[in-house]
Amino acid sequence: MATVRPPLILPVENQVREFDPKLLLAVVAARRGFPAVIGSRREVDFQIATFDRGFYLSKSMTMRSLRMFRILRQLGHVVLALDEEALVHLPDEIYYSRRLDPEVLSYVSHLLAWGQDNVELLERFPYRNNVPIHATGSPRNDFLRPELCGLFRKESERYRAENGDFLLVNTNYNHVNSFYPAHNIVVPGSTEGATPTFGRGARGMSPDYALGLRDHKQALFEHFQRVIPQLEAAFPSLNIVVRPHPNENHDVYHQIASSCTRVRVTNEGNVVPWLLATRALVHHGCTTGVEAFMLGVPSVSYRPRVDPRYDDGFYRLPHLASHQAFDFSELKNNLKRILAGELGPAGGPEREAAVGHYITDQDGPLASARIVALLEEIQGERSALPAPPLFRRLQGWYEATRRRWDKKRKGRRSGALNTIELHRHRYPGHSLEDVRSRVVRLQQVLGGETVHLMVESIGEEIFRVRRE
Repeated sequence: MATVRPPLILPVENQVREFDPKLLLAVVAARRGFPAVIGSRREVDFQIATFDRGFYLSKSMTMRSLRMFRILRQLGHVVLALDEEALVHLPDEIYYSRRLDPEVLSYVSHLLAWGQDNVELLERFPYRNNVPIHATGSPRNDFLRPELCGLFRKESERYRAENGDFLLVNTNYNHVNSFYPAHNIVVPGSTEGATPTFGRGARGMSPDYALGLRDHKQALFEHFQRVIPQLEAAFPSLNIVVRPHPNENHDVYHQIASSCTRVRVTNEGNVVPWLLATRALVHHGCTTGVEAFMLGVPSVSYRPRVDPRYDDGFYRLPHLASHQAFDFSELKNNLKRILAGELGPAGGPEREAAVGHYITDQDGPLASARIVALLEEIQGERSALPAPPLFRRLQGWYEATRRRWDKKRKGRRSGALNTIELHRHRYPGHSLEDVRSRVVRLQQVLGGETVHLMVESIGEEIFRVRRE
């Protein structure tokens, strides 16, 4: 039986994107003796002072995390970070200013990377101060491997039964259609000719770069609003499923669907079963295009507007991993060829090499297993992490309690950025029964030694997975 080790704490912000991969990591960790705590990032951070000292896996290293990282250090937790946004990323200087704060990074003990591109990106950061980098890969990509993507077979079969033959349209216009308007590049309502009011989406960008990206994304957003009914008309035997970005406002897509007969808008579940169920994916610069490539699913990057400043940098990888169409006629022709079996998934040596540079080798151990092996290496033979002095732990408890009440008070204020509504949009929640059933299925797919795992609710939207 594995030694009982410190907990692995897995906060989740965007449920549909992060929960299943982090639950897989939780199961792999629990099988190796690391009890795992997983749940809403908001609630996990609120309750951080109640957990045993452990490993905290952060999804970002922005200035917004500084207060929380200080608390983690005071309480004796070890912080590891794997940036969720680092696979398809902005140019170096903009990425650094948005995603890597030097002071926040000083509290990080280990950096995890998606692949070699991410390793090089982190190595170039001038304020890394030799924080070790490990090319573990991301648990999100574990589900794209043949031995694990079958986990979603039932969901994909259900989606086919419910939607028939369908095209999947993925959108990523959170820069101009954010669920919360203050998160756009430019806050809506700026008067014509006046100096624009930049929102959170413009953070770290020069005004010229930000306005150019806003114009590019806004034009594409308008094209995609038109292309949805165009696809419905061009393919009368197919349904159209629109899957908006988790941080987008979905209202505009529901309005489009209301004037169509075969268009459905949903953000249900992980994207993998939707990709396995669809006839083809249509997107522009989405990480989903890379995921489709790895699953062997035909995808088309629809590029009715081209701006090399963004398309050859920010969105290079998703474009390269897909077939490309530069107007609706070309998009329609590519889709017809896919449906006829004349055009398969995007492939070829150039694409394979590019994706391989960005994503750690998909052969050998799972990314989740690599991460747990790193925890074992850090932990060694110890059964607990070293305890900070009592005064520091009391200070951490006080600061954690104070932060929780500050956040709750601000969340109730009119116009607050992190309202309960925004939280529910990102994290609708899971029942205990649902999490237990997911753990059972993950165990079945992982195979190997029979390990009895217990799943229990330990707070609002927080679960613990551990060996019995």
